[in-house]
Amino acid sequence: MRGFGDLEAAVMDRLWAIGVPATVRTVLDDLQAVRPLAYTTVMTVMDNLYRKGFLDRELDGRAHRYWPTRSRAEYSAELMGEALSASGDPTAALLRFVEQMPADEVDRLRNLLGDNDSGRRTRKQP
Repeated sequence: MRGFGDLEAAVMDRLWAIGVPATVRTVLDDLQAVRPLAYTTVMTVMDNLYRKGFLDRELDGRAHRYWPTRSRAEYSAELMGEALSASGDPTAALLRFVEQMPADEVDRLRNLLGDNDSGRRTRKQP
């Protein structure tokens, strides 16, 4: 899996934000508040995302309604997993990632993992 292109990301952002199945027209109207786009451009992008498995759809009259096949969090987690796998040393990459996180996010991560020790550990840099 690779990241989305600019317009694909914009379409996915809108669909995640909308939270319900939406037509091309609905997404286009939302996107046009930021930049002018043609209906056929947005339709092609949404069809491509459907063919790639990121969107599902159903026919509603003459138009399709589209919705994401995974949540934003699921998509982000997949990208992070692939980045860790491709790093050559997933443990070291994950450690570096966590070291760059703001303290409040590290505390939240500790709580989620069940480690209530809120004191930050300092690690020696190689």
